[in-house]
Amino acid sequence: MFHNGLKVIVNRLVSLGIVFFVCSAQADDFLVKTQSEYLDASSKLNPGDRIILANGVWRDFEILFQGVGTEQEAITLTAQEKGKVIISGQSNLRLAGEHLFVTGLVFKDGYTPTSSVISFRKSKSEVANHSRVSEIVIDNFNNPERFDTDFWVMMYGKHNRFDHNHLEGKRNKGVTMAVRLDTEESRANFHKIDHNYFGPRPILGSNGGETLRIGTSHFSLSDSNTLVENNYFDRCDGELEIISSKSGNNIFRGNVFFESRGTLTMRHGNDTLVENNVFFGNGVEHTGGIRLINKRQTVRNNYMEGLAGYRFGGALVIMNGVPNSPINRYHQVEDSVVENNSLIESDHIQLAAGSDQERSAIPIRSRFENNLISNKSNKDTFTIYDDISGIGFANNVVNDVESFQIEEGFVSNSFALERALNGLLYAQGSSQLNAGISSDLKPISKDDTGVDWYVKPNRTAIFGTGKTIVVEPGQDNISKAIRDAASGDVIKLLPGEYIEPRLITIDKALTIDGSGKVNSKIQFERFALFEMHNGGSLELKNLQISGASAPDSSGNTVIRTLQRSMLNNYQIRLESVAVIDLDINHSFNFLNVSKGSFADQIEIIDSSFENVTGAILSLDKEGDDYGIYNAEYVTIKDSTFNSVQGDIVDFYRGGTDESTFGPHFSLSNSSLKNVGKGKRNKSKSSVLLHGVQVTSIENNSIQDSPAIKVFHTVGEPVTEISNNEFSNTPQVYVEELNSEKENTAILSGNRFIGEVE
Repeated sequence: MFHNGLKVIVNRLVSLGIVFFVCSAQADDFLVKTQSEYLDASSKLNPGDRIILANGVWRDFEILFQGVGTEQEAITLTAQEKGKVIISGQSNLRLAGEHLFVTGLVFKDGYTPTSSVISFRKSKSEVANHSRVSEIVIDNFNNPERFDTDFWVMMYGKHNRFDHNHLEGKRNKGVTMAVRLDTEESRANFHKIDHNYFGPRPILGSNGGETLRIGTSHFSLSDSNTLVENNYFDRCDGELEIISSKSGNNIFRGNVFFESRGTLTMRHGNDTLVENNVFFGNGVEHTGGIRLINKRQTVRNNYMEGLAGYRFGGALVIMNGVPNSPINRYHQVEDSVVENNSLIESDHIQLAAGSDQERSAIPIRSRFENNLISNKSNKDTFTIYDDISGIGFANNVVNDVESFQIEEGFVSNSFALERALNGLLYAQGSSQLNAGISSDLKPISKDDTGVDWYVKPNRTAIFGTGKTIVVEPGQDNISKAIRDAASGDVIKLLPGEYIEPRLITIDKALTIDGSGKVNSKIQFERFALFEMHNGGSLELKNLQISGASAPDSSGNTVIRTLQRSMLNNYQIRLESVAVIDLDINHSFNFLNVSKGSFADQIEIIDSSFENVTGAILSLDKEGDDYGIYNAEYVTIKDSTFNSVQGDIVDFYRGGTDESTFGPHFSLSNSSLKNVGKGKRNKSKSSVLLHGVQVTSIENNSIQDSPAIKVFHTVGEPVTEISNNEFSNTPQVYVEELNSEKENTAILSGNRFIGEVE
């Protein structure tokens, strides 16, 4: 009763401007060491009070932080020492009330039992306003089920700030951070999201991997008025949209995007301002810039360098819309401006992108002015998909491009580039001074975002970075060495025979390096030799693997993934490996994956496979047609395949979702003989690619095998099959499943010899 009466007095004093003196006198610090102590302290909070969590690990702690502070005296939840309070297990944080401040906590080694880790509300009717979350770390705090959706940060209410936080390693489905507008209390919110470090987000292999989303399509015609400023997006690769703006009147200013696959996308909503942002792609595949959709959008003074993305993931994309579009589709670009941007060594500018029977509404009443475009190759980087007469071009400069396809509004000059003190490239010469970015644009550094007491991750090699463990021939010796190894170690096999009687778990990055394809020989006695677990990646080199000692049962495999959903992406690499006698029974695969597993990369180099009753790579377990798939990059080169009853690869990505870049498949300089003719190979193919987005099959020899089959399902897949020799093998089969467009595959220079039964 006393505290309730005090709150009334405090609130009245606020209006008189004298709350500072009273609140300062009444403010208390509560150092709490247990959850029960926290509950007691949190029930009696007044303006200016602080709850201090004692250093240590707080496990299974669902924190409700609720109270009414004032503008002068917020109520604070903090750590005894920043970075030394670890919130783990099934834990989360909810804020509700006014003028709350949370700082110094680390969420790791667990996941939220609800839909979010940090939520600016207790319930739909109890939200946080004028509150701040600063210097918080969320590090790999992921639901163990890959496609169970949750979110790390959900902002509700009005006038809240999320700043100087560190978010790294979101691996399961769900936006890393979202601003929600699902009630009136959260619209026109004027939130500020600034100086945060958004660390690496691995490829999800599905829709639902955005790093930041503001709004949803259902409320996209409402204004959010959210400011996203001076944040650093470091290798945020989850899906096509790094940022998805789905509401109106947002500002994206001064952010840096470093080697992040995807784009800042104005997906829904109008009147958005995108200015002073910097994109460094460094030539990394699928790095993109800005994608523009909807009305009255402004894109100005942005710098884009080394962006390799194309189509919807290009450096600058202006979309076509859907006439009279429903709220969840593509609204027409109208009355928008793209001005004073610099696009340097960036491969693709796409105009009227996505044009098809549905998306037929061309951009109208829009301007493209004073932009600077430069590439060393002097190529025309524009791709025009439809009528662009609704875009007015003026005072743009391109670097010495011959036969530039847009006749008006561009000057093609020859000029040099010089890097200024701000780290950005500028054109030299008076005729270029009015085009491109301003001289005072200064990108924020990574060190000026996040927290200074938590290390930001660098890109490191995963194989061959540790010690070398020498192993002698014999039984169980490889598995014993692996149990004692650390991630990055090399298991070096001496010449001789190795027998493995047990399934070997791979839960760290390891290299197993033999002494030559015929000198170090591995046999295994279980249904599989290796099982990939979370955290595991495997490199095999200079050795032979035989399936002759495997059980006499169907469905054996050399490598398999964990038989449930895997949260961590993995890599597999083979170099100079001979795989023989996977024929003890039928359907003996080399690699068999499970639903919910995902490989960043699978490489087979200078290796051979002979006498196999199954497939080499069985990557076809995501059959729900939701746009999900099992691997991003599969590369096979300089290898031979002889008497393989299944396909070299069964690669499946179903559905028509356009939110991902992959899968990618490459087969080159390899030989296939008597491949894919087994009676259990229902596809009757030697290579089966369904929904693969980028395919290159070149300079191979395919003999006495069924056809290579390719099924295009979505987008604009890039398929090139060239300079292969087919002997007693049918023509390549390519089919467009969901498009009335002509077949887009490029088939060239292939030779067909002999007859086909």
